[in-house]
Amino acid sequence: MMSKFMEWVDARFPATKMWEDHLSKYYAPKNFNVLYFFGSLALLVLVNQIITGIWLTMSFEPSAEGAFASVEYIMRDVEFGWIIRYLHSTGASAFFVVVYLHMFRGILYGSYQKPRELVWIFGMMIYLALMAEAFMGYLLPWGQMSYWGAQVIISLFGAIPVIGADLTQWIRGDYLISGITLNRFFALHVIALPIVILGLVVLHILALHEVGSNNPMGVDIKKTKDEAGMPLDGIPFHPYYTVKDIVGVVVFLFVFCAIVFFFPEMGGYFLEKPNFEAANAFKTPEHIAPVWYFTPYYAILRAVPDKLLGVIAMGAAIAVLFVLPWLDRSPVKSMRYKGWMSKIALVLFCISFVILGVLGVLSPTPERTLVSRICTAIYFGYFILMPFYTKLEKTKVVPQRVAG
Repeated sequence: MMSKFMEWVDARFPATKMWEDHLSKYYAPKNFNVLYFFGSLALLVLVNQIITGIWLTMSFEPSAEGAFASVEYIMRDVEFGWIIRYLHSTGASAFFVVVYLHMFRGILYGSYQKPRELVWIFGMMIYLALMAEAFMGYLLPWGQMSYWGAQVIISLFGAIPVIGADLTQWIRGDYLISGITLNRFFALHVIALPIVILGLVVLHILALHEVGSNNPMGVDIKKTKDEAGMPLDGIPFHPYYTVKDIVGVVVFLFVFCAIVFFFPEMGGYFLEKPNFEAANAFKTPEHIAPVWYFTPYYAILRAVPDKLLGVIAMGAAIAVLFVLPWLDRSPVKSMRYKGWMSKIALVLFCISFVILGVLGVLSPTPERTLVSRICTAIYFGYFILMPFYTKLEKTKVVPQRVAG
């Protein structure tokens, strides 16, 4: 009966074909390592955010008068509301953790190089949409840091010549951040941006499965096939990698649940202490800083003394990631076979990014500003100099076949 049912479905919808094209007959390199867990973990966290977000909207009131009180109501009176809220707030940080590690793996193994440029571009569009989604959601609890953090970020658009003031007012929907701002951010956070993210995820996966997955060696497994046309160095994604991913999911859930149950505020980094106080337009917090996953770019913004140039630098720090496939002139993909200049550059880039993230949380001092400027120079130097050091350095010979 099941066979006949599937025949009936396949005659009307390509269910079996989709299963085969993207799982059972999609051949992936046999040498994936632990860094390849983070793509599937990002999907897991996305599902968590959507499901918990739907449940939170059932009790949330998107108004200046009721938003903060409704969050307290969810935490105290809604059955299991506290865990749903913590799953969502912790999931936001977890999302950026796995996405940053996923991007690091792509940079490490050259997964952005030909023919995977579109895979990288779609991934970066997901990252950009995710930042917008997180920013919109950050305002919704209507706490002190939510209110003033949004006030600072939105005011940055005012630095744009000619249209800045009008653009800032248009984004807010009012002369100041108010219930109108909250309501429109709620609509974007709950409806518009999730649709965009889901669409981009589908495009990202389709583009990936069209050209095939990269691997730690950067070897194209499509070059060596058997008589049946199957890659000799590949294995079907299902059941091999679906089972392997389950192991990664279990480990991730242990860590994730430990944070949710024992320290969901993460010392004020996941849920800031000022956010447990209702938004007050007449009381400014001592130190205003965005949530941790935005702080590297916030540190770049503060490192530039001119407001307009700071905004440009912050935007350029994100925009330059989109052109990464065309900056890397290396004949090899994986960092295993690149020269010492690429390896040192990547290490310095990662260190500078982490330092910028730490400095973005802290209040500025002359010493911290100096370090921020040095790290900003290293950040941009990594990309600006990439066409030169990747072309000039001596690379190792890449094997013809995947080992392991």
